[in-house]
Amino acid sequence: MSLALAGVGLTYANGFAALDGISLRADQGECIALIGPSGAGKTSLLSLLATAMAPSVGEVAVLAATPAGLGAAALKKLRRRIGTVYQAPPIPGRQRVVTAVLAGRLGQWPLWQGIASLFYPLDVPGARRVLARVDLADKLFARCDELSGGQLQRVGIARVLYQQADLILADEPVSALDPALALATVRLLVDEAKSRGATLVASLHAVDLALSCFSRIVGIKAGQIAFDRPAGEVSEAMLSELYASEGQELPMLATEPRFSPPAVATDVVTRTAC
Repeated sequence: MSLALAGVGLTYANGFAALDGISLRADQGECIALIGPSGAGKTSLLSLLATAMAPSVGEVAVLAATPAGLGAAALKKLRRRIGTVYQAPPIPGRQRVVTAVLAGRLGQWPLWQGIASLFYPLDVPGARRVLARVDLADKLFARCDELSGGQLQRVGIARVLYQQADLILADEPVSALDPALALATVRLLVDEAKSRGATLVASLHAVDLALSCFSRIVGIKAGQIAFDRPAGEVSEAMLSELYASEGQELPMLATEPRFSPPAVATDVVTRTAC
């Protein structure tokens, strides 16, 4: 079992209930897409799985461990196995791309090695290899403040690829990319997880991207799970209900080339996984 949440609720200090009664399980190696309207609780759920936050109620287990019951050393060891891709990667602007990528293994290196790598990158070939996978090998020694938002997102993805995490959490990882590059990048994340038997949980705004690349879709609305289905069983009616509060069309990739909207022969969307 890669992750398990049982009756989880999360209430912030200001009284806002971000999650309510969340129960979710995933086996090691599963790839899951989280979809839902803005403010539904997707980022809060990822924060719990990343052990960055603790639930107000309920239990969370990650990679066969219960974070709430771990000491500092054990919790640090668990976090080494979790890789997070952020919508806006927290990368210092003055840092070189190679250093930002190698930071993916800071938790696995002894202190002296981590400090040494800040002054002189210790694995330039390794950083170059993962950057090539996101088409950024030519930016190896560029400063991060010289990159576009989309390039920074891909640097963040390269860092997680270099980390080789057992659990990959991605929060809107391709929001700054054009449709074709977004598709290729999400496919890369899915392929990486499948090739290593890692678990991938990704929050995606573009519904068609989620349906096209993931075999399991979890819809979240108002802090609760609205549905948890194989992609082929997610109907237009279910999606319309999920996004009804937004009062707009389903969020899709906005420019050509784009995926076709879910086509329904009966009441079930049919699609091919990446």
